[in-house]
Amino acid sequence: MEKSIFEQMGGTYRREGDYLIPNISVPDTKEYNIGKYGNLHRQFLEKNYPVYYSIMLSSGKLFARLERVERKAQKELDRLIPILAKQQGVTEQLKAENQLKWVGLMNNVKAQVEEKIYTEIVYVR
Repeated sequence: MEKSIFEQMGGTYRREGDYLIPNISVPDTKEYNIGKYGNLHRQFLEKNYPVYYSIMLSSGKLFARLERVERKAQKELDRLIPILAKQQGVTEQLKAENQLKWVGLMNNVKAQVEEKIYTEIVYVR
């Protein structure tokens, strides 16, 4: 019997009942730190680019990409929040004098930064 392409490339099978199942595995088994932004990016790819998502997952490159997205988003968040807070007059003095206003302004700043992160980092292929 002629060998399949998988067998010609050195692949092997295991028998499960009447079926031959290819012995395949994801090559990368490293632990990755994937948080909020990495998971949002994963969901975006899975929904909007299912073939690309499957290729990345089966090649073992998906989790490294998700970790890069997470790191890049966190770095941008850490960089932009102090800049926007300063521009909008959010200070430690305001925090001491009027905590409610400070919290509202900081929530507004974080929402602005996250919107930028979503459009430029998370929801792009």
